Amino acid sequence: MNQPAVHPNKPIADVSSKPKTSTIANSLPNLPLKTIFAITFGFCGVNMAFSLQSSQMSRIFQTIGADPTKLGLFFILPPLAGLFVQPLVGKYSDRTWTRFGRRMPYLLFSAPLAALVMVLLPNAGSFGFGYASTAALLFGAIVILFMDLSSNVCMQPFRMIIGDMVNENQKDKAWSWQQAFSNLGGVLATILPFVLTYFGVANTAQKGVVPLSVRIAFYIGAIILLGISAYTIHTVKEYDPDTYALYHHIDPEQHKHTKPIWQLVKEAPKAFWEVALVQLFAWIGIQYMWTYTTGAIAENVWHTTNAASAGYQAAGNWYGILTFIQSMAAVLYG
Repeated sequence: MNQPAVHPNKPIADVSSKPKTSTIANSLPNLPLKTIFAITFGFCGVNMAFSLQSSQMSRIFQTIGADPTKLGLFFILPPLAGLFVQPLVGKYSDRTWTRFGRRMPYLLFSAPLAALVMVLLPNAGSFGFGYASTAALLFGAIVILFMDLSSNVCMQPFRMIIGDMVNENQKDKAWSWQQAFSNLGGVLATILPFVLTYFGVANTAQKGVVPLSVRIAFYIGAIILLGISAYTIHTVKEYDPDTYALYHHIDPEQHKHTKPIWQLVKEAPKAFWEVALVQLFAWIGIQYMWTYTTGAIAENVWHTTNAASAGYQAAGNWYGILTFIQSMAAVLYG
């Protein structure tokens, strides 16, 4: 059995007795299941943030007065943020070595910010800016931009730490757990407004104000994201540079000499571009669905385009239920 190297800054893969010198691993050691749980469970909170954003964003912006034909202008901000933030976080966290770890500093900063903007977004119509006012829509646009920025920064540490700390024998388990927790977070997020409404929380509000059911759903999501991230930060002790280099068979100084992003893209393997092309066409459809489904359900089922009406807000809840069904179907099919 592989065992971790002894180091003053002890790795997370604890053992009850000191390993012999001859057993120092040439590869990553097996991690306890509780460690794999701590590494992967964070995706539950992260995907709650993303799922609340995707399922309720159109509803929120139309409620505060956005023109339905202009919703695409608001929906373009999150993917633009991800386009730049995700590669940058990946590149620079590779070179970040602090007493808090390599990936955890990014989570330590981004999780509170993500929780804060999750609280602010559904209140875009509650600060007295006025229905369909430039101030309300601009506030919402800025908050959704920061929500996606912070959520993307939260997501990357949870992804990259698997490659940092999980060996090949356990990697399938780790990715499976992460996907399962991600789906769990998405399911919880999408059904929350419907469930809250079922238990009597108001699903309508005065014109221009987002219903309490949606606001509470975001508050719950923010608390879960913050709590799970705090648990991960407290529990996961990343490998120091020397131990990391030993397990990955690299020069401890290698992280100081990384290539520019443009060069990494230029040298990317063929599979990178094939997957990117498939993702391009997939996400065109997904973005249309996120942007227009709530309005389409409201108009075709409840026969209303009035975002302040009970029918429109009910359609917003039912879009969450349909997203839940879609998620469950994807899990079962996968």
